[in-house]
Amino acid sequence: MTDRLAGKVALITGAGNGIGRITARLFASESASVVISDRLEADLKETERLITSEGGKVTTILCDVTKAAQVQASVNLSLETYGKLNILVNNAGIGRNPARITELSEEDWDITLNVNLKGVFLGMKYAIPAMKKQGGSIINLASVAGIVGTPKLSAYGASKAGVIQLSKTAALEWARYGIRVNAVCPSWTKTNMVDLFTNATPNPQATEQGMASAIPLGRLGQPEEIANAILFLASDDSSFITGATLPVDGGLAAM
Repeated sequence: MTDRLAGKVALITGAGNGIGRITARLFASESASVVISDRLEADLKETERLITSEGGKVTTILCDVTKAAQVQASVNLSLETYGKLNILVNNAGIGRNPARITELSEEDWDITLNVNLKGVFLGMKYAIPAMKKQGGSIINLASVAGIVGTPKLSAYGASKAGVIQLSKTAALEWARYGIRVNAVCPSWTKTNMVDLFTNATPNPQATEQGMASAIPLGRLGQPEEIANAILFLASDDSSFITGATLPVDGGLAAM
């Protein structure tokens, strides 16, 4: 444990599992006070249990990031509990039913854009006013799918490309207040979302191997590797970085 986030308050969405959970635990280990949100109470409570058992400081709130009132309540909880908000990690995301554009349902398109893009918009809309007094750092989880085309991931890719551009716009709008905004772009990472994708195929193991072989480093990413990049952007180590798009992708975006 070090103190790279000592005295900082961080709100992390989608913290019930995967990258969000690992990030929350890492932030707490770096002495941040963390407010974690998720739609699923059982997952959220497990993350809380892990952080508490590791000596961290954590507060939880159920939140659907597509609902403005719930997102605003998450920000308000941070302010009411800790008196400020320094860091926002817009991590909550979804991937649904990979399909070609002509076979993609309107429902899947709408849900994907709502969670992945509108959720980031709402997070920033309500967190930025809370950061204007002292500045802050916002890290939005995009994806390498928002940089390069990926067949059958049109909705997901479009939503993540939107996150990248939204992050750049926010960075320019709020730089004079000392608010930094950056996007992190993972490639295939060993999370529940990837497991759901591979398990929906006839041969999950072969599908995962195919994903790994498409990455120059020859393997899937680990949630801890993404969390380390998020920590860097949240900390003062990145104090002169804003508006950046950081691929953490094993070289995939370079192809």
